[in-house]
Amino acid sequence: MTSISTNAALVSTALPAITVVVVPRERFSYTQQSLESIYQYTNLPFELVYVDGGSPKSVQHYLSKAAAERGFTLLRTEHFLAPNQARNLGLSQVKTDYVLFIDNDVHVSYGWLEWLWECAQETDATVVCPLTCIGQPLHQKVHLAGGEARIFTELNGDQTQRRVHEKHYFVNRSVADVQDQLHRRVCEFAEFHCMLVKRSIFTQIGLLDEKLLSTREHIDFCLNVSQTGGKIYCEPDSVVTYVPDILYRWSDLAFFMLRWSDEWELKSLKRFRKKWNLDKDKYFKKRYKRLGHRRHSAFLRPLIRKITFGQPIPWLEKVVIGLERQMIRVITGRYKRLYGKGGEGKGKQMLGKVVGSM
Repeated sequence: MTSISTNAALVSTALPAITVVVVPRERFSYTQQSLESIYQYTNLPFELVYVDGGSPKSVQHYLSKAAAERGFTLLRTEHFLAPNQARNLGLSQVKTDYVLFIDNDVHVSYGWLEWLWECAQETDATVVCPLTCIGQPLHQKVHLAGGEARIFTELNGDQTQRRVHEKHYFVNRSVADVQDQLHRRVCEFAEFHCMLVKRSIFTQIGLLDEKLLSTREHIDFCLNVSQTGGKIYCEPDSVVTYVPDILYRWSDLAFFMLRWSDEWELKSLKRFRKKWNLDKDKYFKKRYKRLGHRRHSAFLRPLIRKITFGQPIPWLEKVVIGLERQMIRVITGRYKRLYGKGGEGKGKQMLGKVVGSM
């Protein structure tokens, strides 16, 4: 059942050309800081759709209050959503010419949206991404300044292999160190941390692939854009920061563990490989070998080192990781029983209600 309420006093008389769609990435605890940065540092008119996929009650209450005060559309489900499920739900509410996808753990800076919009208008780009930084202090370490992503063929003996090339520009470099090298440029991929997209592209390529549950969804999307002849730009005058954290809150952990579960990662990698007819080369072997790395680096190892006063104890880490993998199987198994095989393709069926309107 869907309900819609309208706060008419907050509806703008001007028609914005951009709708910002905020979706959960891997946790909920940065929701307020992220959303308030958008309203604090954005002067360009915009509409906003917020997709709340099963956040805890404290976050749910904050978002309901913010939607009533700000007049944005809030979509709430009582279950966790894979990122592309959430983006497609948000996209279903968009009527503007452009949609800006942004994760709920991103902190923006002054003028971020204006710079993206200006780049799109001057270049006729289909996709524009900002300079995306990582961590705190904010806006100081590069996570992504555009990159390369393409499919190529390579002769290996008497066999022709079909492979994917992926490269991030300036990853983990200090912004101050590379400032003179950062300029608007054509690139081959952006990440969904933050990207401005022409909505018309979806009439050509269809909705985002919900079978890509946790990884490679940005590469898949950008490859599809490139196949249509669409242009992708990075505009580094626009700066945002993705803010990861060491996770100890259960309300974050439950979603995080599902989002980065071995099963979801494996399904995503296999889907991406099959979809683009790619060989099982070192690109994929490396990622199969690293299944669970995100969970272990963001939660398990910091927790163990805290208990052991910073001393690495390999045998203990191995035991705990084994137990953790069993817990992950329980979490993914329960989700599968409730929402279908792997959870993919269920986004539209799981739409709960719209509470608040632009």
